[in-house]
Amino acid sequence: MIKDRISSANAPQAIGPYSQAVKVGDFLYTSGQLPIHPDSGIIVSGGIEAQTHQVFRNLSEVLKEAGTDFDRVVKATVFLKNMDDFQAMNAVYSTYFNPKNTLPARSAVQVARLPKDALVEIEVVAII
Repeated sequence: MIKDRISSANAPQAIGPYSQAVKVGDFLYTSGQLPIHPDSGIIVSGGIEAQTHQVFRNLSEVLKEAGTDFDRVVKATVFLKNMDDFQAMNAVYSTYFNPKNTLPARSAVQVARLPKDALVEIEVVAII
């Protein structure tokens, strides 16, 4: 199978040796997106809600670049700095998926630390 790198100028550029996303066959695998504003390169302020919205804006741009969207996401993995933020993150998360569609499978875990001291990072797998 051929791997194709997907990169959107409208999402933060990779801060290490990885791709924003990789397309393999009919699937897109995104790298975890941080709540970095793509123009400033800085983590957005405003707490877990603001950071979760920024993560989804970044994911949206990567998905769009690959020709897909949130309706075609089949798996999401959420990394939280503090599991106490789960309900607030989940409230924002739920606004990006249509409850009338099959919702993606999901894992959510607390981690000791995220890059740039972010509160949340999310990666997805989508059908193209």
